Amino acid sequence: MFEILKESSIFKGLTAGQIEELFSKAAYSVHRFEPGQVIAFAEDPCDNLIIVIEGSVKGEMVDFSGKVIKIEDREAPSAIAAAFLFGRNNTFPVNVEATVSSKLLFIPRREFMKMLQMNEVVLKNYLDAISSRSQFLSNKIKFLSFKTIKGKIAQYILKLAGEKKERVSVPHTQQDLAELFGVTRPSLARALGELEEEGILRVDRKEVVILDRGRLREMVR
Repeated sequence: MFEILKESSIFKGLTAGQIEELFSKAAYSVHRFEPGQVIAFAEDPCDNLIIVIEGSVKGEMVDFSGKVIKIEDREAPSAIAAAFLFGRNNTFPVNVEATVSSKLLFIPRREFMKMLQMNEVVLKNYLDAISSRSQFLSNKIKFLSFKTIKGKIAQYILKLAGEKKERVSVPHTQQDLAELFGVTRPSLARALGELEEEGILRVDRKEVVILDRGRLREMVR
């Protein structure tokens, strides 16, 4: 376990021996979850720092109509909801579910506080991690705020392409993208088809060719 943890954002820079020494002074537990098993529901208390040490999990939001919006996947050795461990509202922001057979490490808040006080590297790593998560969530909110599916597609493709690429490889299936965008797969396919008909982009299996970058940019303004 300690060999895996030294690759995590929270414990990077420490040797497996140093991490083991930290854990020898703190209480913790390890639990296994099977595919589809819920680890936490949105609004559940967030009382532990949870780190995936084997497998992967996904975070999803469900709106009032029952529509599921996939937020992201987290693979070992990633921390889950680290930014929500402290503060006034210590609850999970999303539902967390195992995608494959996974093993998770649970460190109670009080025990993790001891680690932060004992080791400056862990303290800095944690601060960096929660700052990065805040930036990620800010970008995610900005992305989800686009009212049209075409706007979401444009933002996604432009981010993949950067300033120079005209052809990008899409690392997700259409179903994955539909979940990411919070729309149905037929709606996504229809929007992609319209963008092709309008001469803005061309879809070639899992690659997208940008034909009119200017019009794509207009969609995200």
